[in-house]
Amino acid sequence: MFREMRRSKQLLNSNEIEVIMDKCTNGVLACLGDEDYPYSVPVSFVYFNHKIYFHSAKAGHKIDAITKYSKVSFSVIDEDTVVSEEYTTYFRSVIAFGHARIVEGNERTDAFMALVKKYSGDQPVEAQHKEVTGCTQAYIIAIDVEHITGKEAIEYARAKK
Repeated sequence: MFREMRRSKQLLNSNEIEVIMDKCTNGVLACLGDEDYPYSVPVSFVYFNHKIYFHSAKAGHKIDAITKYSKVSFSVIDEDTVVSEEYTTYFRSVIAFGHARIVEGNERTDAFMALVKKYSGDQPVEAQHKEVTGCTQAYIIAIDVEHITGKEAIEYARAKK
């Protein structure tokens, strides 16, 4: 169903993908928007229990798009260093495909807490819990990942050998 990566020597393993997803703070959600135009939007996210979670206002283009058509892709760029003398960039990135959905109940609470810990882990635990339990104006969205791959510049792959 999903294409295999053409340049398999540049493929990252699942541990490397998880490190990137844990480290990065922003990714780009791509979905089918108004009039079937592609719509991509940067979001803060957490990779938790092999799912991607982010928060969203309860109304707007993003929610309209994912409730209309749940298939999405999500990409993260870990590194993108320009190497001008080689006419290239040294990069590491991840792309995931899956279905987006609004989460509720314990999953919402757990995912929201994971988001809060990622972005505000230095705050007192009581304040973190208050933020999670007190926020009713936002949805928590999950991407149930069906396929995820990571890729790096060939220079990184060669350095590993």
